[in-house]
Amino acid sequence: MPAAIRAPILGDDMDSALVLFSGGQDSTTCLAWALERFDRVETVGFDYGQRHRVELIARKSILGEIRDAFPRWGNRLGGDHVIDLHALGQLSDTALTSEVAIAMRGDGLPNTFVPGRNLIFLTFASALAYRRGAKHIVTGVCETDYSGYPDCRDDTIKAMQIALNLGMERRFILHTPLMWIGKADTWRLAEKLGGGALVKLIREATHTCYLGSEDGGHDWGKGCGTCPACELRAAGWIEYSAAERRAVNQ
Repeated sequence: MPAAIRAPILGDDMDSALVLFSGGQDSTTCLAWALERFDRVETVGFDYGQRHRVELIARKSILGEIRDAFPRWGNRLGGDHVIDLHALGQLSDTALTSEVAIAMRGDGLPNTFVPGRNLIFLTFASALAYRRGAKHIVTGVCETDYSGYPDCRDDTIKAMQIALNLGMERRFILHTPLMWIGKADTWRLAEKLGGGALVKLIREATHTCYLGSEDGGHDWGKGCGTCPACELRAAGWIEYSAAERRAVNQ
């Protein structure tokens, strides 16, 4: 168990939040969202043997940049935790946990779907929030551009909140700030929260690419440019930046 998790608990704090933070565009935007709303925010990431392990490295630099570049948030940003979930990767046979080509499966789901991943993430995050005394749990799941992943649906998250609260005898609130917005609106939300500085940080430091590519030759940031995650991110950036140019020219 990481040393950070053994730190003294926060106490039962109505204004404390735990953010599921992968180091990608969505979770970084959600972290900013939480830092605007809660007095104390901690982060948790998961090492499940993912193919795109570069995101675990990105997490540290992003957190450091937030502390340095956004003082009002840095004062609220607490500890970071990384939980070892390699058993999940061992159970999975997917394009996110093994070197296979990304493709659609016979049941209509992409083979990037890791069965149970978000359910397990939320269960472990809630156990950590229980220990840390955090009431609010923030995750970047989204039904608008969720690639068909059933564990990203709003109904799934609502059911998980009920199950976790019953099973732990707590009143956690699961927040999903991106649930009903697309990638262009995610870029807009980042700008609203942290201005151009946050947009720049997300472009330059976050990693969303399923293949873990660090190719930085794109306007929208780093990635292979061809996997589904990169295509969504790029399309959102094109829509967002085109609207920004129109607004400037009006």
